[in-house]
Amino acid sequence: MNRRHALGTLSGLLALAALPRLALADPVRQATVGAAWRGPNKNDPHFAGELIADWDAQKIGIRYAVPLPGRAHGVLAEPAGGLLVTAYRFGDWVLRCDNQGKIMRRIALADEGSRRLCGHAVYAADRSVLYTTETDLRTGRGWITARDPANLKKIGEWETHGEDPHQAEVDHDGTLLVANGGVPRRPEDDRKLSLDNMDSSLVRLDGRDGRLLGQWRLDDSRLSLRHMAWSRPAGDPGALLGFALQAEHASAARRRTAPVLAVFDGKTLSVPTPIGDGVGYCGNIAPAHRGGFALTSTANKALLWHPGIPETMQTIVEMPEAYALAAWHGPGKGGGALVATAAGLLRWHPEAQAQILPWPQPMALDNHWVLVGEV
Repeated sequence: MNRRHALGTLSGLLALAALPRLALADPVRQATVGAAWRGPNKNDPHFAGELIADWDAQKIGIRYAVPLPGRAHGVLAEPAGGLLVTAYRFGDWVLRCDNQGKIMRRIALADEGSRRLCGHAVYAADRSVLYTTETDLRTGRGWITARDPANLKKIGEWETHGEDPHQAEVDHDGTLLVANGGVPRRPEDDRKLSLDNMDSSLVRLDGRDGRLLGQWRLDDSRLSLRHMAWSRPAGDPGALLGFALQAEHASAARRRTAPVLAVFDGKTLSVPTPIGDGVGYCGNIAPAHRGGFALTSTANKALLWHPGIPETMQTIVEMPEAYALAAWHGPGKGGGALVATAAGLLRWHPEAQAQILPWPQPMALDNHWVLVGEV
């Protein structure tokens, strides 16, 4: 977590994209996000819980905080309330808490064998199955494990036809789309290995039996497909699957000029714009501006892309440690984003004024969070 600090300052540029601004309507007063965090120091304990952003009171409250066995990565909102939290890469735990912060279920992958988590989980559209992305520590190969949502126990397992499967999303037809990051790693210290042999790919698997239905790659083999999001609900007209790219080129100059976004339209995987972030590392992506994507970068910024102007990439936020990202409906027709920064929670919206709320205590937010609700 080299991007962490205890508290930032409220200074920084909030740059709204050069897009039409509409009149503010139906003000939204609160947003609740599910998040993972630790204290300001590297060895501080880790927690997951819900944070309530009160825009009128201009403050954030902690609804509950659950102590974690280690660093978390992916966070999902549970349909009955509460959160499902997944351990950081090569971790071995998944836990569920209720909406009061009580741990309801926890599993350890060490009890199942040699596989460990890659950081993310996703539910089937009907919530009948939970899928987790995993790596076999003995072989380095990627796996999807299908789990019973009630008890989190394994009910199926399928190869991802690649290495480093970081995140998965479900399509409208029940198939599973998996991003094989393709970066070989040494499990004991997460060190990257043999990048000349990188093989990042997008695969489509049958959500019932794991059968391979398709596989796509970018022309540049040093671009790693990792985090992904739908621009609109899967199956909606014009829905695109977007990927935040991480450049793994040996040359720093190549990384600085690398693109940071790939899109999949159901048939073709492509890079819509060569414009990047100046460092070649975007670690989050979320739907934004009604059909587009917001991305956050380790270059301390958030970017906006829209299919209506596909050749451009606009900076919408410049703040230290802008990283965790979630779609936020907000006022009017929606399309906003919530961004965690060193200074606090920042909201961006095409129809509303940007606003930042300081953290309620010294805390370092982890990579991902999820919007639980807004009123």
